[in-house]
Amino acid sequence: MSASAVLVGAAPTAVHEVHRAFAWFVVVANGLVGAWALAADRWEQLRRPVLWQATWVAHGSIFVQVALGVWSAQGIESDHLQMHMFYGFIAAFSVAIIFSYRSQLAEHRYKLYGFGGLFLMGLGIRAMVLNPLA
Repeated sequence: MSASAVLVGAAPTAVHEVHRAFAWFVVVANGLVGAWALAADRWEQLRRPVLWQATWVAHGSIFVQVALGVWSAQGIESDHLQMHMFYGFIAAFSVAIIFSYRSQLAEHRYKLYGFGGLFLMGLGIRAMVLNPLA
């Protein structure tokens, strides 16, 4: 059975629908905290503790999204799915890398989390474009 036949016959599950809807939260949240962190680098009045709380929520949402994606992909075979999952895993590893550099780049942490958030947003958008069940 070809990959396209598997995709055409596959009905989206409830988990897949949650995964698809939650993708928008992941993209928007990471874009917003990324832009906020870059603005906070420029303007001190935007440097508030809630920025870091929002960043943890946005970055943490990636791990939830990856888990939902792995769960909803069970039994589906597609080249597009492989690339879609690749971008999800790259996003999760990117969060870990951003977090691991927080001490070394402490004086540039707003730029680190700003550009990191925008990078994560871009990975999310790319993964959405490659959605094999869209």
